[in-house]
Amino acid sequence: MDPVTPALLALEAGVGQKRVRQVLRDLYGLLPDDATRWVLDDVQAEEVRSRLGVHLGSERDWSLEIGDTVRRQLLHRQYGGQEQGGISTPTRTRDVFIFTEPARGSRFGYDLLEGLQADGSFAYTGAGPSGDQVFLRGNKALLNSADEGRVIRVFNASSPYATYVGSFTTGDPVCSIHVLPGEDGNPRRAIIFNLVPLDANPVLLSPNPGQLRMLKPQFSQWQPPDASDITAAVDATELPAGDRVVSRVEFQLQADFGKWLTDRGTPPSRLRLPISGSIIEPDMYVEAEGWVVEAKKSTGREYVRMAIGQVLDYTHNARGLDAHVTPMILLPSHTEPDLHQLSADLGITVALRDGDSFELVRP
Repeated sequence: MDPVTPALLALEAGVGQKRVRQVLRDLYGLLPDDATRWVLDDVQAEEVRSRLGVHLGSERDWSLEIGDTVRRQLLHRQYGGQEQGGISTPTRTRDVFIFTEPARGSRFGYDLLEGLQADGSFAYTGAGPSGDQVFLRGNKALLNSADEGRVIRVFNASSPYATYVGSFTTGDPVCSIHVLPGEDGNPRRAIIFNLVPLDANPVLLSPNPGQLRMLKPQFSQWQPPDASDITAAVDATELPAGDRVVSRVEFQLQADFGKWLTDRGTPPSRLRLPISGSIIEPDMYVEAEGWVVEAKKSTGREYVRMAIGQVLDYTHNARGLDAHVTPMILLPSHTEPDLHQLSADLGITVALRDGDSFELVRP
């Protein structure tokens, strides 16, 4: 039998755990010094239940806190919604529940792209074990969740339990289409939703086992990016339509800079950094110089600001893992003077295309 905890009692009563803990303090005082959480015996549990009473009304307060683990069956008993599948639309809350279970989803190809991403977002594969996935039922609920003001509650499932990861919403783009094998082994179009945290601990999502073993930076051979790696971002109303996520202009800029570096005797490599259960990776790393490089296809202010933020994040985390690095951003030409000054103030070297060569503007 599962231990009786404030999370379980709150879920049963349809109230927040703050109320449960207040009842516990009123009845039993503070949590003992040698205990890290409340675990109640049968008598204590019944006394707390009697104090809480029955929570009336069709909709119920959200009861779980980040990190709570409960039986999925109990979760649906209290909030409603489908007990099978990865997407559930409960009847006693406006929230949408999604459950990720990579080990079980691997037979549907869900494990190939699903998981925590380097930018902190979570890629989630839509519903439909075989055949092209379409925007109906749970997939439609996720697609429209932000417009309808519905919170996405993410759970890391390990049957029969589910651990609450936190609240998410859809990012930009909302989703993309990829070709993945279905349950029958045949390729089909699958919807990959782009979810971003509102109040969550993404580390609770199951990382790739290979990532768990990675405790320090990994260096490997760098290859020029391949335009075939581009994925199509989906328009909210059309399955096959969309823009390109990464521009070929940026790909070509990286390829040319990589060749220039190699010709000067400082070839680039890949640098993979393990951070909070995911892997982050800059566009390239120049080991001979210690440069961590982030490229952008445009010198527009928003692109340069993004590059600055990203390269400082890479550098900060690499230094925390004992890598000796300095930041560099790669741009197709000169940008506004104040942005050059900002880069210099932050210790960032700027690499600029100069015909068939590149100019380095050092801080």
